[in-house]
Amino acid sequence: MIDWARVEELREEIGADDFDEVVELFLCEVEERVEQLSSHKALSEIEDDLHFLKESALNLGFTAFARLCHEGERIAQTDQMVANLTDIKNAFLESKGCFLAELAKRAMA
Repeated sequence: MIDWARVEELREEIGADDFDEVVELFLCEVEERVEQLSSHKALSEIEDDLHFLKESALNLGFTAFARLCHEGERIAQTDQMVANLTDIKNAFLESKGCFLAELAKRAMA
């Protein structure tokens, strides 16, 4: 679900202090975009949203969430149907919970 090697790589790249800020910004921006996902939008807008979410997720190691966003993006590109946005939203919430719980454990260690 979470690529912890990527998380540690990012922390090393930007430093511990900036890492906390990046995590906060990531969670805020992605959560806002996830909440705005709607099948009532044009497919091109959904595709753009899912692309943004996929790239953001990959930067912070949210691999399972990124995979669903990628699949949804691909589906939206076909102009035939909309991906299951509820599954994508749930995957973000689950990934976020797992990430924050493990991050807290690692901070205590």
